[in-house]
Amino acid sequence: MTESRQKAHWGSVLCVFLASVAFSTGGLLIKMIPWSALAINGARNLIGAMVIGIYMLIRRHRIVISRQVIIGALSLIGVTTLFALANKLTTAANTIVLQFTAPVFVILLMAVIYHVRPNRFDVITCMAVLAGVCLFFVDGIQAGNWLGNLLALVSGICYAGVFMMNTGKKADALSSCFLGQLAAGIILTPLCAGETDFSFPVLASVAALGIVQVGGAYILLSEGIRNTPAVSASLITGLEPIMNPAWVMLFYGETISGTALAGAVVVLCAILVYNIHLSRRKQETNGQDPDACPEEAAD
Repeated sequence: MTESRQKAHWGSVLCVFLASVAFSTGGLLIKMIPWSALAINGARNLIGAMVIGIYMLIRRHRIVISRQVIIGALSLIGVTTLFALANKLTTAANTIVLQFTAPVFVILLMAVIYHVRPNRFDVITCMAVLAGVCLFFVDGIQAGNWLGNLLALVSGICYAGVFMMNTGKKADALSSCFLGQLAAGIILTPLCAGETDFSFPVLASVAALGIVQVGGAYILLSEGIRNTPAVSASLITGLEPIMNPAWVMLFYGETISGTALAGAVVVLCAILVYNIHLSRRKQETNGQDPDACPEEAAD
């Protein structure tokens, strides 16, 4: 593996990590908005689509229309919409834990669609991340509503599709993000007309959601997954459910239990070890990546 490719890999990993940080602000910001989940989802997606559209204009990045792009857009619509609905029907802990089954679905989808067999390390790391997430929320998990739990699980499948947005020669992650957010925004934003509180703090929180938590985060994610394998990217964003309540703790004084802290350590260590292992394997194979990036695996 050349030095330039190694830098590109770690640069992409950093983009995915920053995307995870941006995504994690959602819980705190949504607490500040007294609107329905779907109204919030519509407004933040519409603003996010504007942000990505401006970014594409600056980069002179043309919109690509292909089967892979449409699948990616539909996956993104599914993630944001199902996650919002699930949060209203079941506990937030259940929703996050079930959504972050995405790494497992990435492995399954890559195996079924692209015939990319997961290696033992992929499977072990996925199990470690899922165990860590479950540990973090073990104190807060309740039975919840079965429909909400089901929707959260389906959102995990959709989330796996988001990580595969750059899979295939005709895929284009930015186009998928833009089209998915634009569609969700156009469909759901009219629901904001039924809301009554349009004070400055509320509108500022909505703007932050659209610019940072949706638009900025998906720009970082789409750039990051160019040189980051889908499984690796989905594992890195496993930090989101750890950081999300951390922001709440910092700004609302909520404490984190010892069990939750242990889960955070498990997730962080698993992600770090996985990426170090992946980088070393690339070096050993002189650029022939055994865990090929999504677009390479599909070629």
